[in-house]
Amino acid sequence: MSSSYRRALDAPEGELVVLSRSLVEEVVEASRTSPRRRIIQPFHKSDADLLHRMLNVIQPDSYVRPHRHLEPPKAEAWVLLRGALAFFTFEEDGRVRDCLSLEAGGENFGVDLAPGIFHGLVALAPDTVIFEVKNGPYAPANDKAFASWAPVEGTPEAAGYLASLREEFRRRHPERR
Repeated sequence: MSSSYRRALDAPEGELVVLSRSLVEEVVEASRTSPRRRIIQPFHKSDADLLHRMLNVIQPDSYVRPHRHLEPPKAEAWVLLRGALAFFTFEEDGRVRDCLSLEAGGENFGVDLAPGIFHGLVALAPDTVIFEVKNGPYAPANDKAFASWAPVEGTPEAAGYLASLREEFRRRHPERR
């Protein structure tokens, strides 16, 4: 996959940003046309900010490679505003530890995760919209420690691994078929 695509939109200007349906729709449309089938709408104004707030919009065919945040350790929280997803945590060797079913407006609609835990997610519904918060600053060189046991995004193996995560979710949550 080429690195010339945009991973994130520009942060809105101003000291006050209104989170609106029209803003969400603009970000959803950008995710649909993104080669990665997902995109981030940051609200923080700089990668150096100490608190990062964003919309993360993801389509069901997008592969989010499992990773963790170690250098520096970063906590994260996600709240689903629209759609549904499978949220995973992993053991050091790649075995699935937790496989959660999250749904906007449902009983389980978000998670808060301590630093240093391998995690990943799979969108279960089109146009899934997540409000995400994590510590900054953001430095691309060390923001994520990708799991060595998970295929690299954009490789042929990634599609198979994504399918295996979906199957694990169906096995653990047969009511969600």
